[in-house]
Amino acid sequence: MDSITQFVLGAAVSTACLGKKIGPRKAALVGGLLGTVPDLDVLIPFADPVDSFVYHRGWTHSMFVHALAAPVFGELLVRLYKGLREHRWLTYLTVYLCFATHAMIDAMTVYGTRIFWPFYPDPVGVGSVFIIDPVYSLPLLFVAIWAFFKRDWTQRFGRWVGGVLVATSAYMLLSVGIQAHVEQRAEQIFASQGEVPEKIFAIAAPFNIALWKVISLDEDRYQNLYLSLFDGDQEPEIYTHPRHPELVACVQNSDAYQKLDWFSRGFNRAELVDGKVVISDLRMGLTPGYAFRFAVAEQTDGGIVPMMPERDLSLRRADSEDFAWLGERLRGRPAIRAAEASEKSSVASVAERSC
Repeated sequence: MDSITQFVLGAAVSTACLGKKIGPRKAALVGGLLGTVPDLDVLIPFADPVDSFVYHRGWTHSMFVHALAAPVFGELLVRLYKGLREHRWLTYLTVYLCFATHAMIDAMTVYGTRIFWPFYPDPVGVGSVFIIDPVYSLPLLFVAIWAFFKRDWTQRFGRWVGGVLVATSAYMLLSVGIQAHVEQRAEQIFASQGEVPEKIFAIAAPFNIALWKVISLDEDRYQNLYLSLFDGDQEPEIYTHPRHPELVACVQNSDAYQKLDWFSRGFNRAELVDGKVVISDLRMGLTPGYAFRFAVAEQTDGGIVPMMPERDLSLRRADSEDFAWLGERLRGRPAIRAAEASEKSSVASVAERSC
């Protein structure tokens, strides 16, 4: 999730646990800072953009590492605040919860988080919430701001903090249930078209859990289906795009491609762009301007050969028409996404070029 959400979640958790001991203001500040600690892995230097992409939210987000780090950070707090000296174990637990809840809500996004590292090294990415979700974040922001203006603990304030934590946790669980419902609905739609995709994945659209992007994946193509909880009986538009397996065959043994394929769980596509093979993670962003695109090979006189990976930023991720289209689909109104419909022909124009 975004940094503000991580800060206010940590602030709310710490306030609920330590607010009575050191006051809401201090507890919120401590928790907010702790809630941002796991993301300090952005300061770790990586060899190339692909490593930076796939190894972010790595060991610093592991709940096993958090268990080891909690006593270290907790002891610093015990020594810093007199009100915590008789509550050492509660302080340790609070630190752990601030770290662990950070990892847990990150794991609810599609980017994924290696919360079980090193015992399970793959990232867990549920994809049932977008990285920024106001419905989840604003209640936490409210109680965090309240805590910063409140010097002394009161029962009324405590009930608000507890209620917000319960409500936001319930919202996360609700998103998982809606995701399962949307995937089941998508399977029925594809089946009515006589199709049985190899994989189906429903991902929450930006800022809400009412509109979903469903990706169906086959070896040579993928399809995007956008479903809203407010859809009527209209037939939904299905956008079909090639994955260019002939290009994948040229790079599948490269280290960069294998990392991207592992991280994206196979939800990726290849394109030939200005003489370079670009791999896009289909889960994040909208066709064709995906958020994470990497050039991993280049075309030479001798064929396509691996290259030092580089981030491809040649396409815009969204424009005003996309936001208008998202608004229409969110309300359940039928709408054609012009950028994606026109992208079919532009991609097809490079489909024949291979190694």
